Amino acid sequence: MEDRWLTRAKRLHAVAATGLHFSTDAFDRERYSEIAELAEAMLAELADVPIVRIAGLVSDRATGYATPKIDVRGALIENGRVLLVREQSDGLWTLPGGFADIGHSAAENVVKEMREEAGLDVSATRLYCVRHKAKHAYSPDVRDFYKLFFLCERRGDMAFTASSEISEAGFFPPGQLPPLSRGRVIEGDILAAFALHADPALPTVFD
Repeated sequence: MEDRWLTRAKRLHAVAATGLHFSTDAFDRERYSEIAELAEAMLAELADVPIVRIAGLVSDRATGYATPKIDVRGALIENGRVLLVREQSDGLWTLPGGFADIGHSAAENVVKEMREEAGLDVSATRLYCVRHKAKHAYSPDVRDFYKLFFLCERRGDMAFTASSEISEAGFFPPGQLPPLSRGRVIEGDILAAFALHADPALPTVFD
């Protein structure tokens, strides 16, 4: 689980952002702005990054009720191995996926990400896991996320092409996973996919 002060700073920023959205009183808006600035300074110190970087990551101040962001990931398991892609940004591996785009359902986003990152046409067959990122052993993040994981089935041949985001793709057995991009995926996300793939009667895992 993430550091308790990181959790508190994120919550404080969310309260300030929501207050700025709904408040019409000039004095209250000034106070909410000050609280948001303090929270952003706390997040910058906790994450050890410049304050301008924090402002860019949590730029939803006064734009609506502050809610968690959504990350979707797809797990394709074939012959006892799972498909992973290697991120250009850190050289580490993850399940294909990313931010959910507006205008698409969660399942449609997974299908799109699998096509864009792995060159695969798939169908999303099962929501197998929903995680609150802050409650698990992911790399710390100043943003708050719900992570949705889907089991997928192949519908066509693989036509992978390296891109500015993904350098390669490959299949791995559960006991031989490559170094993972832990801000995106952890071992438990992958092992849960293997478990539910082997036994469809298992329930969806959620926090």
